[in-house]
Amino acid sequence: MNGDPKLYQLLNDLNISFEYYEHPPAPTIEEARLYWKDLEATHCKNLFFRNHKGNKHYLVILEHTRQLDIHDLEKRLKQGKISFASENRMHKYLGLKPGSVSPFGLIHDHSHHVHVFFDINLQKSSKISFHPNINTASLVITFPDFMRFMQETGNNFEFIELYD
Repeated sequence: MNGDPKLYQLLNDLNISFEYYEHPPAPTIEEARLYWKDLEATHCKNLFFRNHKGNKHYLVILEHTRQLDIHDLEKRLKQGKISFASENRMHKYLGLKPGSVSPFGLIHDHSHHVHVFFDINLQKSSKISFHPNINTASLVITFPDFMRFMQETGNNFEFIELYD
């Protein structure tokens, strides 16, 4: 299996089953859609941001067809402007490369630095899919199992309404 062996070990330790789908590299939503068409799951867009001081980082997860109102999120965070985090920050906090952003990367955030925001609409999902820390595969797991994974990471997370 392509992906992060540490992730597969953790999922196994947590007794979380998953469906594994290998595909060509899919670093963008547009490319990934080609390979998701037959997968029954809510497919997600994962955006990694930093605040203007660079001392706080956020992973924002929403259904792949929705658009994030960044200005609305900035107002809620009260952190000033937010911007996409650099490749170096992505590697430092998530152990990931651009085009492979996934909440599964939180297994590399040992200090639990990254705060995660989920679009509240994801709670309606029965299954959810993400890259397994590499963009040449997708994993589908049940939403309750994904929440167990999130609890295990130790990162703070919350569900908020993200407006189109």
